[in-house]
Amino acid sequence: MAKSCKGLAMELVKCLSETDCVKVQKRPYKECAGEKAPNITSECVGLRETYFNCKRGQVILRFGVPDDMPWI
Repeated sequence: MAKSCKGLAMELVKCLSETDCVKVQKRPYKECAGEKAPNITSECVGLRETYFNCKRGQVILRFGVPDDMPWI
């Protein structure tokens, strides 16, 4: 995992560990990360989206931007 997204991943895990999905229902983090409110807080949903966008940005930068992709 790249260093630029690692902090976000750790924040997401910390946030998810405080949710009922993990604490009460004893479901795996990966499963809970895909949930929506009310199973997880809106803060966790925001962190998940931010982490996703961080990872997505790395893929685009890694492979470069082709000339035929004017929308980027």
